[in-house]
Amino acid sequence: MYKSEITRFLQQLKQERPHIEPGQREGRALLWDRPQDLDTMKRQRESRVPRSSYVYYPKDYT
Repeated sequence: MYKSEITRFLQQLKQERPHIEPGQREGRALLWDRPQDLDTMKRQRESRVPRSSYVYYPKDYT
């Protein structure tokens, strides 16, 4: 089965340095794997102000 050069490189790197993958998982958990609060998400979605279609000429709200 064909394996690209980058795939072989990554496999070899992970074999030589097994501590890399747990560090990647920890970093991902810091930024991405967080519990979601549905009420907060709903409030944020509802409170968005729609943008104008052409931002260089804003509407006059006065």
